[in-house]
Amino acid sequence: MESFASLIQSMLANPLLALSMLLVAGTIFVNGATDAANAIAEAVGTRSITFRGAVCMAAACNFVGLVGSAVVSTAVAATIENMVDFGGDSRAALIALCAAMVGIVVWASVAWVFGIPTSESHALIAGLTGAAIALQGGIGGVNWAEWQKVLWGLVLSTAAGFAMGFGLTKLIRELWAFAEPRRANRLFGGLQVVGAGFGALMHGAQDGQKFLATAMLASQLATGLKVSEDVGYPLWLMLACALLMAAGTAVGGPKIVRTVGSDMVQMERYQGAAASLTAGVSLLAATLGGLPVSTTHTKTASIMGAGAAKNPRSVNWRIAKDMLLAWLLTFPGCGLIGYVLARVFLATMA
Repeated sequence: MESFASLIQSMLANPLLALSMLLVAGTIFVNGATDAANAIAEAVGTRSITFRGAVCMAAACNFVGLVGSAVVSTAVAATIENMVDFGGDSRAALIALCAAMVGIVVWASVAWVFGIPTSESHALIAGLTGAAIALQGGIGGVNWAEWQKVLWGLVLSTAAGFAMGFGLTKLIRELWAFAEPRRANRLFGGLQVVGAGFGALMHGAQDGQKFLATAMLASQLATGLKVSEDVGYPLWLMLACALLMAAGTAVGGPKIVRTVGSDMVQMERYQGAAASLTAGVSLLAATLGGLPVSTTHTKTASIMGAGAAKNPRSVNWRIAKDMLLAWLLTFPGCGLIGYVLARVFLATMA
């Protein structure tokens, strides 16, 4: 994928590629409405920053994080591109990819209606896997070595987010126990905004790479090129990805911000600062290690840890339970949807 003009020409010549790219754009938009909104949720919830200001900050930080991470390492993107093998039939492969993208949008949209933040990263991985199984007629097209990275990332990022959020909140309570409340609120309000920006930066590094890889995968499948780790991602595509995420956050973000930033845990600013900073550090470590992790899981786990550190009763465990159930159902649910839709699409469009 060399330029925007060349992509448009390819899309005009190949309607399936055009459909694939439109669906990838749709998943990026949905990701902005759900995953990207998590980065700014508690900062908005504690009124450390306005929602409009937070969206603008998130858009800029997503772009910088995406570009910066792509310069340092594209290991996360490579994991997504090599997760499955769609075979040598480019038409059938694009049909299967379209099925996976439709499945992700359906899953995320249903969760959004109920205000439940789901992981579009895991939905993407599960949808691609289900579609590949349908296309190949078995699990032979699944790269289980890459799947291990996903599972390790799930366990480690969630556990680290909760533990670090809990620990840092406890530490802050001890160190600032006798601080003047107004000064402390100003300090931690500022730190919370910095932490939200850091979280958005790492969201761009993590989720931005995943969806860039999906767009590149569609282009490679259409042209019959072999998927390679040595891929150069054009700057215009990164910018488009960041802008689509920002648009999704602006349109659909308030519902997720309300659930995560205030309904799940009633937080003070020092807790929000602890949650933001620990989530950002966890995501940074995962990105540098090449582990594709869920920004949603990491951020919400850090928020629950920060809330539980002050008082476990301050966490609305019913909402937390609903989130956990949605997380557990994402892999089998999106995998099944991707599989069924791929079989239907292949039967009707072949």
